[in-house]
Amino acid sequence: MLLEKQNKVRLRDKTLDDVYQDYLWRCDAELSRLDGMAPLDMSLSEYMTRYQEEISNPPSDQQRYAIETPEGKHIGNCMFYDLNEYRGEAEIGILIGERDYWNAGYGKKAVESLVKKLFANEGIQRIYLKTLAENIRAQRCFQKCGFLPTGSIVVNGNHFISMETTRPRWLVRQGESK
Repeated sequence: MLLEKQNKVRLRDKTLDDVYQDYLWRCDAELSRLDGMAPLDMSLSEYMTRYQEEISNPPSDQQRYAIETPEGKHIGNCMFYDLNEYRGEAEIGILIGERDYWNAGYGKKAVESLVKKLFANEGIQRIYLKTLAENIRAQRCFQKCGFLPTGSIVVNGNHFISMETTRPRWLVRQGESK
């Protein structure tokens, strides 16, 4: 299902066809380090079983999307999770796994699409995230999308910057209602 097209990216629901690419990205040491995690340590078969279960029975408080170029190339993933409708908030995460698409605005467009979807369709009033303190590239991307630093936290020995947005100016300018 095509969800959003904004110049450089489209967000679509994850499918079983994404499993191999996602597995490669999750096993990649550099990508894992940028996410503050260890590389995946399981076989493709084990990963496929878990992946199929997540696709078939997704948790109600999260949604995963593939990030594609307009030509249909799967370049990364994004998601919201810990959706709390009572408090009107959710956490987001993003990964551009294809290095050829780094530093070219694809991450920014994907974050903007996800933020727009959350504010428009989920009744969310606050979106938050955490990113590694040394991942300056990600912090700049999030700031361009209206996120502001709110503090720092340590998780499993990794130092993260927490950031949030309540309704970025670029979204208000596009005529989105509160």
